[in-house]
Amino acid sequence: MIFLPSSMGLMNKRALLRRLQKTGLASRASLAKTLGMSQPTSGKIVDELLAAGVLEEVELADGGSSRMRGRPGRMLRLNQSKPCFIAIQLGLQETAVAGLALGVSDPDQWQVTFSLAKNELNSAAVWERQLLRAAQKIGGKNFLGVLLSVPGIVDENANRILFSPNVHWTEGVDLAAIVGRIWKVSVLLVQEQRALALGHHLAHPGNDDFLLVDFGEGIGGSIIMGGKPLAHPLPISGEIGHTPVLGNQRKCGCGAVGCMETLVSLRGLLKSFSTAQLGRKCSWADLQTYISRNGIPSWLAQSLDAAAMAIAGSLNVLGLRRVVITGSLTELPDTVIAHLGQAIENGSMWAKFGSVECVAAPRRRMPGLVAISIDQLIVPDNRKKICKQKIARPEMRRRFLK
Repeated sequence: MIFLPSSMGLMNKRALLRRLQKTGLASRASLAKTLGMSQPTSGKIVDELLAAGVLEEVELADGGSSRMRGRPGRMLRLNQSKPCFIAIQLGLQETAVAGLALGVSDPDQWQVTFSLAKNELNSAAVWERQLLRAAQKIGGKNFLGVLLSVPGIVDENANRILFSPNVHWTEGVDLAAIVGRIWKVSVLLVQEQRALALGHHLAHPGNDDFLLVDFGEGIGGSIIMGGKPLAHPLPISGEIGHTPVLGNQRKCGCGAVGCMETLVSLRGLLKSFSTAQLGRKCSWADLQTYISRNGIPSWLAQSLDAAAMAIAGSLNVLGLRRVVITGSLTELPDTVIAHLGQAIENGSMWAKFGSVECVAAPRRRMPGLVAISIDQLIVPDNRKKICKQKIARPEMRRRFLK
């Protein structure tokens, strides 16, 4: 495929920004070398991004290796000095908000959180008022956009939630318009699992193929293959939590009966624990303490085995051998992830030929949101739009088709 020069320039900018997001710091010369660009081309891109406030230069601390001809070495990094975006994480009851710098730190850090009362869970108007108060607390101006991480089935191209089993009030609500009224900038809705998977990949760039499964208010997954999110024409993938479990009679927020997430979500685990404790109301801390003292109870082992069957089936279909677990299960004693990992390995075909890896990891939503902002707001890919406009002209076909 042949691209227009402007498209090639965008590709070079995006490649440079991705490189810096993975390495943190780099010199002009090393960027040109690793990206295979000429130094004039790389230098021009760097100067443009510095002028736009996307990059910043920093001096290395004094040291022999950092000095060249008596001058401190100057390195490039994504701007960490000021937030360029607003990041929002919308949950079942709690919403978290923070200013987001391009050179985001790890782990995620939220500045303001607010909750909706049970009788307000279906009220977009209440959420908007709470969000406005959060915006006033954060302050700042001249943001480039807002990145809204949301659960459920999300049509990111249309910027809307199609179905949200655990946050039904968001269905049919124009969240982008609500947020846009507060910050008056571009708003992107991002499926939360995709942000988590991209964030993990940036922290571990050598892991190009894995299934990330996040445990929390619901259970969701996202697939990275070849270093990129698995592409699909439909806005649905990774809905592993809605795999039915034989014999499970619990009703799920999606309307079905027996979904796996009703057993291993936060609410599902606490419900099972409370039942095992003869109906006594139990907290998450109570469950952590119980497992630390007594080991994994039988009801939890059965629930973990059910989750492992769904995960192993996904690995077998996708041909993957690495699973990344984030969220609430990672807050329980290590024996829980070890049990889950062994059960996944028992059901995975790859284990018959090699090893299957199951690791716990922190949630890295913010770096994932930054990666999406680079592709869609800082250096958006307009090639599809160009192709759509030009492809009907016969004389242009050779420029866009193989």
